[in-house]
Amino acid sequence: MVAEDRKDQTAALSEHAEQALRGCTRFLTGHGPRSPREILLELAETTDPDLVPDRYGTGELISGFEATIAELLGKAAAVFVPSGTLAQQMALRVWSERRGSPNIVMHPKNHLDLHEGDAYQRLHGLRGIAVGQPDRLLTLDDLQAVAEPLAALLLELPQREIGGQLPSWDDLLAQTAWAHERGAATHMDGARLWESGPYYGRPYHEIAAPFDTVYVSFYKGLGGLTGAALAGPADVIAEARVWQHRHGGRLFQLFPYVLAARQGLEQRLGRMAAYHRRAVEIAADLAAFPQITVVPDPPQTNMMHLYLRGDRDRLLAAAIAIAEETGIGVLRSLAPTPLPEYQKWEFTVGDATLALNREEIGQTIGALLERAGS
Repeated sequence: MVAEDRKDQTAALSEHAEQALRGCTRFLTGHGPRSPREILLELAETTDPDLVPDRYGTGELISGFEATIAELLGKAAAVFVPSGTLAQQMALRVWSERRGSPNIVMHPKNHLDLHEGDAYQRLHGLRGIAVGQPDRLLTLDDLQAVAEPLAALLLELPQREIGGQLPSWDDLLAQTAWAHERGAATHMDGARLWESGPYYGRPYHEIAAPFDTVYVSFYKGLGGLTGAALAGPADVIAEARVWQHRHGGRLFQLFPYVLAARQGLEQRLGRMAAYHRRAVEIAADLAAFPQITVVPDPPQTNMMHLYLRGDRDRLLAAAIAIAEETGIGVLRSLAPTPLPEYQKWEFTVGDATLALNREEIGQTIGALLERAGS
């Protein structure tokens, strides 16, 4: 009964936190929310009035944007789809049929298993082979222990569930070379690839080059409405379009999502280095708080995981109080960790973070810990 009461209390706090955030004008993380009206008005003001909308994935608007993405990633072709879940399934199904194997090698904390409802297994009969340790990056030694025939190696750049970590460039090349030597394709879960550019210091087409197919997202770091793209060889993308249709992803019109994706690409791709620099600065400032552990330290992208020592409900209540008193949105949720006394906060730097100075960010996080008694 006590556990149920605690669960209800936490749910009520989370709902209260959402309400408090809606009243905020400044935010520690991300780009900050915009109302549907603001989004639509901005798109309308920046869109050519003579623009012709797409129709079932055809037309200059969508084909031109797909060509832009393909060129940016150094691939022959790309297809725009409503979601990354669809993009991943399309790619892996094609590689499985071409390689004659259902086996996909991936990290234990991959997005497909954790956040895509096992779709690749349930809908396509594919089989994930999880290798390596859950809380660290894959290594070449991990991969060399795999003896089964493979369709593809899937690597997520960066690895979200472990704080946005990235393999070194040499490790990345060695792992993709291992897959190709085994006759397997290489597929990148690049939902946050755009955010990885500053770490590698290379153009995106060079980062994408070791991969046969690459999926990228337009609503995370770029702040679009939704949408994703799959890029790769022209024949693979043509085959993927068939699976797009079969999945119901060939919508009548996608132009609002394409326009928002294009706008996000134009506005924010060039800011990724600034986001990363601010993340590194914030991590350095947080060294003053013994109650916080930063993973990875220093951050490799604009993302990091902050492990806060303290009670989850008290931290949420403190965040609500700060939001209501100062108008600064702190956080909306905390994830549990194997250590009950620590809570995980996924901290992502965006436009809203850059709008605050470092001192204000440090003071706000310090106030959070003090109010929570951490």
